[in-house]
Amino acid sequence: MILSLAAIAAVSSGSDISFNSSFPLDSFDSSTSWSEDPSNSSSEPVVRTLTPDLQPATTAVAVQEVSPWDIALCVTGTLISCENALVIAVLFYTPALRAPMFVLIGSLAVADLLAGLGLILNFVFTYLIDNSVEFVTLLSVGLLISAFSASVLNILAITVDRYLSLYNALTYHTERTVTFTYMMVVLIWVSSVTLGLLPALGWNCLRDEARCSICRPVTKNNAVALAVAFLLVFALMMQLYLQICKIAFRHAQQIAVQHQFLAISTTKGVSTLSAILCTFGVCWLPFAMYSIVADSSYPVIYTYATVLPATCCSVINPVIYAFRNPDIQKSLWMACCGCVPSSLSVRPRTSSDV
Repeated sequence: MILSLAAIAAVSSGSDISFNSSFPLDSFDSSTSWSEDPSNSSSEPVVRTLTPDLQPATTAVAVQEVSPWDIALCVTGTLISCENALVIAVLFYTPALRAPMFVLIGSLAVADLLAGLGLILNFVFTYLIDNSVEFVTLLSVGLLISAFSASVLNILAITVDRYLSLYNALTYHTERTVTFTYMMVVLIWVSSVTLGLLPALGWNCLRDEARCSICRPVTKNNAVALAVAFLLVFALMMQLYLQICKIAFRHAQQIAVQHQFLAISTTKGVSTLSAILCTFGVCWLPFAMYSIVADSSYPVIYTYATVLPATCCSVINPVIYAFRNPDIQKSLWMACCGCVPSSLSVRPRTSSDV
């Protein structure tokens, strides 16, 4: 179209120009070419016309095939977003849920919500927007790193909170303040955002594909550092949960005669904590270990096979840390049907409910 308009403009503007012997042929643009009428014989004068070589513009639109793994991640991100949006709404619209423990649960829900939105945006950037733009790539990976880092650190904070609630059972609720909890949450998010900004600040492999990890544009060194940090967090959580189990069983033995229901509840809580730790390890350990040993040259199917279970941890978190809590359950029942089941109204509060 542009070439056609240019040709028309050239013809219309050149209609008033008389060609004579003094007119330099070199003044014509190099984009034009001489064409010769093949029907003329050698005895006839050759008629030369100035016509540009116009070739029909053909545009091949390449349709990118959608990977089933990316669809699964997008669906997982949608489920994560819906679950955690519900948790945030319950905490926000229920004035009674303002205790420090609910601040940590809310922070975890926000982190997982951002992780779910990050998975959805990653799908959009990959198939609906030109993901070759560096800003788009860095924005997507930065959001995912920050969100999942905050999710893991919030789980660690909740584990520490549970340990302190049992270790200092008598003075715990008087010593801990909301201000201290908010400071801990701020520290978590500052650390997570800093980790997410590292690729945008230059720690990426956009200029050197050989340095890429299994998650482009994160470098291999950064991926290993994040994986090692996760393993340290997981080891600390294992130690804390081991101490929680010891304290819980000791308390259960001390009060078993006078308060049998507390002993049963404590034993059940220890089993629940063990299941939580195993679930967390099953979800994240494969991806962490694979990030250490693999790089961008490995088959991408292995990356998907380890990333998908890690994202499923954010699907399970609302069930473990929010929907099992009796206070949140009461708020959900009140919001849905305007009543509270009798089993919730008479259920005793224990530290394992958090």
